[in-house]
Amino acid sequence: MTILVATDGSEVSDTAIEHAARAARAWDEPLEIVHVLTPETELVDGTLVLPGEDEAVEYGERTVQQAQTIAADAVVGSGGDLEVTTELLAGRPADAITDHAAATDARMIYVGHRGLSEEREQVVGSVAKTVVDKATVPVTIIK
Repeated sequence: MTILVATDGSEVSDTAIEHAARAARAWDEPLEIVHVLTPETELVDGTLVLPGEDEAVEYGERTVQQAQTIAADAVVGSGGDLEVTTELLAGRPADAITDHAAATDARMIYVGHRGLSEEREQVVGSVAKTVVDKATVPVTIIK
């Protein structure tokens, strides 16, 4: 089993990574860090294209690399190594995270929550809240 943490590169995601890394170290479980690619799509001559695909992948790779460093720093001095893997996912963030957690038999999920205004959350929703609704394992939300 693994502990799964999702990151979007935000400060609150960094805090979620730290908490997840400490939990993984305490339980002697591997940590998997995921980032969901959500490049903007365009319809060109009736074909759906992803003009920002390369940039989204590059950003995703930088994000998970930075997350690995944050995880390692969070457990320095706690004894033993922390096994960390990363994965870039694609799709709607909450669906991609919960589907991946189920497919990989994750023990739990950590996500950050930025605390958008109520009006903004009604329009765009909250990934963290949707993960809680869809997950089949415990979810820890970090604010």
